[in-house]
Amino acid sequence: MRTDVWQALHSDLEIGVQPDQETYAVPFGAHTILLPIRPLSDGARGVASLILNQASFMVLDALADGVAAQLAPYDPEVIVAVPTLGLPLAEAVARRLGHSRLIPLSTSRKFWYDDALSVDMSSITSPDRGKRLYLDPRMVPLLTGRVAVIDDVLSTGSSIASVLRLLDGQQVAPVVIGAAMLQGTGWRDAVGGCPVEGAFSTPILQKSDEGWVA
Repeated sequence: MRTDVWQALHSDLEIGVQPDQETYAVPFGAHTILLPIRPLSDGARGVASLILNQASFMVLDALADGVAAQLAPYDPEVIVAVPTLGLPLAEAVARRLGHSRLIPLSTSRKFWYDDALSVDMSSITSPDRGKRLYLDPRMVPLLTGRVAVIDDVLSTGSSIASVLRLLDGQQVAPVVIGAAMLQGTGWRDAVGGCPVEGAFSTPILQKSDEGWVA
């Protein structure tokens, strides 16, 4: 299993599925980032995976620079971070936008949380039911002004749909959603009319007799 994925900005890789059939090179500005291919449960489809807390700091910094530049025109006053892997990206973007803090959502229930400030949640990488998304009651007064939501990846849209449902309960409609990777197109219906910005996009891969194809 390769350990050099999401560690460097490459300039010598052809975009797409690599000859090893284990990795996918995605374009990012003038460079490419190498991502591992993960088969989905049906065996016929796969995705290029990004795990931000395993990425090199250089790659994380580059992605944060890119997302911050995309979000700056929206002039967000509040950054809401989606757990778990959206947290490091959201913090880095918030700092670049001159913010002194962010509002982190959570999938871990603290004893002072209110179940009324929670919704159910699943994702393409964590499809199990029973997980819930929480908003700390102490964060509610901070949800004012122009809100931007930041996640690591938008894929099926199930996670971001939960986030939007949770914020809607507080009469909050984000001005923009930012992500490091936009995976496929399944997320589009979930975001409704909210603008979405991503550092890069990847397709859903299909398994053929010759291997993975975009």
